[in-house]
Amino acid sequence: MSSSTPDIIEFPCSGCGKKLRVGPEAAGKKARCPQCDNVQVVPTSSEANGTSQVVGEPPTEASPAPPAAEATPSGSLGDDLFASMDQPSVQPPAEQPPAQLTPEPEAPAQPLRPTSTTLQGHHADDSAFSETRDLFQRITDEISKIYVGQEELVLGTLVALFSGGHVLIESAPGLGKTLFVRTLGRVLGCNFGRVQFTADLMPSDITGAPFFDMKSNEFRFRPGPIFTQLLLADEINRSPAKTHAALLEVMQEFRVTIDGTSHKIDRPFLVMATQNPIESEGTYNLPEAQLDRFMFKLNLDYPSELEESEILKQHSQQVDINKRLDEELEVIASPAKIMEVTKQNGDVLIADKLIDYINQIVRLTRTWPQFHLGASPRAGITLMQGARTLAAFNGRDYAVPDDVVQIALPALRHRIVLSAEAEVEGHTADELLKELIRTIEVPRL
Repeated sequence: MSSSTPDIIEFPCSGCGKKLRVGPEAAGKKARCPQCDNVQVVPTSSEANGTSQVVGEPPTEASPAPPAAEATPSGSLGDDLFASMDQPSVQPPAEQPPAQLTPEPEAPAQPLRPTSTTLQGHHADDSAFSETRDLFQRITDEISKIYVGQEELVLGTLVALFSGGHVLIESAPGLGKTLFVRTLGRVLGCNFGRVQFTADLMPSDITGAPFFDMKSNEFRFRPGPIFTQLLLADEINRSPAKTHAALLEVMQEFRVTIDGTSHKIDRPFLVMATQNPIESEGTYNLPEAQLDRFMFKLNLDYPSELEESEILKQHSQQVDINKRLDEELEVIASPAKIMEVTKQNGDVLIADKLIDYINQIVRLTRTWPQFHLGASPRAGITLMQGARTLAAFNGRDYAVPDDVVQIALPALRHRIVLSAEAEVEGHTADELLKELIRTIEVPRL
């Protein structure tokens, strides 16, 4: 006999076995376990000792839950990646949001995050591209040892890195972006650097410049901080346009030309440029042509209460961070391995129907009444490349519409310009892009 109160449904989590409790209105809907983030369908009655019964009524035969295969695919990472984007189902109508589960009073507090960032349930296929999926899991496992939370930053950066792109980050200061770049560089076996952009920063301060060597009596080239593999360009909008141009030329062509001589940049090469959304005094906004060169624009928020508590525990003991990076982290990959996986990701299949779906999204931004400027063809290329990489991270050798939808906002939000009327009415780019995507029929592959 269940010990629950009337009008409460009790059932065990299929992932960790924890007993969960919800109201009767959640019956038949999808719900997430607060302990292991497993998503399952809530039964129509309580389950006790292997049998099901409606609380407050005589025991009856258990009602089978709807098969999970017919529900909208969902996983812990699929829901967290670019969390500002609504996840429409591939098969309409859209599912109701997961019901909030009420844990038992004696249950332990919800952990900060899973031990590894997974894509379970999101069209995962263990048999295809398992090596890429395993590499992705190992990288995120190592990063989580030092860097707490911010799944959108971690995932968006990895998708961009393995797609040959760059990311623009808009966030308040103090969210650990420098720590993330250092951690990522250590785990991937890549060189990393950081440049603080200021109003008097010159192009040669980034790219390097020739100097006269008195011993050899000739000019020699001294490389600048751009000659690295993972570069954090902090507060990029504080420098003038000519400095932007020097950086963005390297991002596009992966080389620096000084005095007629070209110097190649080692691959992989990833630029993480940041902007402060609060302060605008003394800044130089990036024009649309330069914004278009970034694969994603990621909007970061402050960590949750549990994440911030974990940050305080980990990073307040006056322990040398260099020592922690060397002792606690394992080098998972190498520049050569990253380039190899990036090339393999290009072989992920994208069906013609999915190409048409991407093309419709991009072209519709150019005629949408509330957009003054729509997305360029480079946006479509970004969606194609990002969908392929995300599919490979899921262990698939084919892309699905959900992959496109997951990266649509980060790939498009900085490539469109709102009309004056839309800005006066208080609309945001993300809000209008969601509305636009919902008007396009999702293809059945």
